[in-house]
Amino acid sequence: MPFVGRQDDERRVVINTVGPHWDGNQVWFITGGGAIFAAWPMVYATAFSGFYWAMLAVLWALFFRPVGFDYRSKIDNPTWRNTWDWGLFVGGFVPPVIFGVAFGNLLQGVPFHFDDFLASTYTGSFWQLLNPFALLSGVVSSAMLTLQGSTYLAHRTEGVIQKRAMNFSLATAIALVLAFVGAGVWLRWGGIEGFAMASVVAPSALPDPLMKTVVRSTGAWWHNYQIYPATWLLPALGIVGALMAPMMAFAQRTLLAFVASSLAIVGVIGTAGAAMFPFILPSSSDPSSSLTVWDSVSSHLTLGIMFWATVIFMPLIVFYTGWAYRVMRGKVTVQHIRANSHSVY
Repeated sequence: MPFVGRQDDERRVVINTVGPHWDGNQVWFITGGGAIFAAWPMVYATAFSGFYWAMLAVLWALFFRPVGFDYRSKIDNPTWRNTWDWGLFVGGFVPPVIFGVAFGNLLQGVPFHFDDFLASTYTGSFWQLLNPFALLSGVVSSAMLTLQGSTYLAHRTEGVIQKRAMNFSLATAIALVLAFVGAGVWLRWGGIEGFAMASVVAPSALPDPLMKTVVRSTGAWWHNYQIYPATWLLPALGIVGALMAPMMAFAQRTLLAFVASSLAIVGVIGTAGAAMFPFILPSSSDPSSSLTVWDSVSSHLTLGIMFWATVIFMPLIVFYTGWAYRVMRGKVTVQHIRANSHSVY
């Protein structure tokens, strides 16, 4: 926002494009954490303890968002508003970077292990998380979501703001593709060892992360792509979607640009997911302590309740969210902001 919006009216335009929706969207962070706790409680406990300071950094950064949105326009003072503008920038920039850094560490393995009582011990530190490959993954994540934001702005604004958003979409698309491909090359030929199952999985057995054998080898993260060639569509979708987004934006097909950037997100995250499957939280200090989709899962009863809750409530959420976006559709302009100077945002 501080770069696309150069004046107060322009920044209010940027804020008002998401003003009616940001609080509902942010609830998905809480839902995601709750879903992990319910479906994979051991993953929740291990990850949230090992990544404790990183999670706190995300939480602290997110503090700026609700306060910034609600209080920015309460006082008509340039210093006051500029401070909250940068607060909103921090709240939007820090979490994607940390999420990307977390993914980068997952691909390298997290230093934790379980004892005989399945109590986990994390042996790393916060600063170990900030290694070169993880920081490159943070660039991928930040560029990916900035591309999404810029295409959304291009669709909801016009004039000079839209032009700047388009320029940002081009810059972030290039950064995303270069960092994404670079991370893939590093993962394949840069000496980073992946994880692979070396024992037979018994789906009917009780979940126990220590009852398996895991080996590490260079190129192991590419094993699924060799077995299932269709998974190559995911990185292709990430690259093509990222490149198509600015092309569609500059062609004034802004809705298609937003769809393309959304597909790029699916491709990029799906690429990491396909590479890591079935691992959710690999362990670098004790590979056999790695958590997979089978040995860290909740009971059948819990999963059954979650399934039916999703079947019933997810369509309702999609319906009213779609309705809200439809009602609030259209361009947000400087003229509209000036004519409604006493609005919330």
